[in-house]
Amino acid sequence: MSTKLHGFQQAITEYSKAKAHAKRERTRQDALYAGNDLIHALQQMKGRLETERKEGELFFIDDQITPPFHLSKRLSVPVSFRWRASPSADWKHGYVTFVYDFSPQPSYTSLPKRKPSAAQVERDLEDSRYREWEGLKAQALFSMREFFRDGGDGDAVPEVFAVRPSPYGGGLNNFSCNFWQPERPAP
Repeated sequence: MSTKLHGFQQAITEYSKAKAHAKRERTRQDALYAGNDLIHALQQMKGRLETERKEGELFFIDDQITPPFHLSKRLSVPVSFRWRASPSADWKHGYVTFVYDFSPQPSYTSLPKRKPSAAQVERDLEDSRYREWEGLKAQALFSMREFFRDGGDGDAVPEVFAVRPSPYGGGLNNFSCNFWQPERPAP
């Protein structure tokens, strides 16, 4: 949104500076296009806000999840939520924990000039666990939103869900946290 506004402001500034007729006409067209882009971005944001308001009447997923102090091989993301069948019904509360056994894959893209120290190896492992935990959190929140947007019932959410790694080399994919879908067969 701010990028579109900035582009519009720049186009107006260029238009106001133009003196020659040809340049004035070109900068006028640029300003019109930038204005249309800004209007389109505002309409999209307005639509998203309306969708979120309507969804907020039926479900809420708490996305304020702090990472654990120390991450181990078993990563877990706790997600609390509330839902109701209609805006006039009482809220029900639920909780699900997504668990994932992280197995880092070696990276062969850049070979170090010398062997890293044990402390460096541990820091790198902790960093990769944190990045994977962040990815797991994002996938878990997205999955919960999709579940409720598709009309899912919060009573059907399991207390613990073992995340399914991708059948194509392990790791997380867009379907790993979809607890309501059957497991996809390996290729």
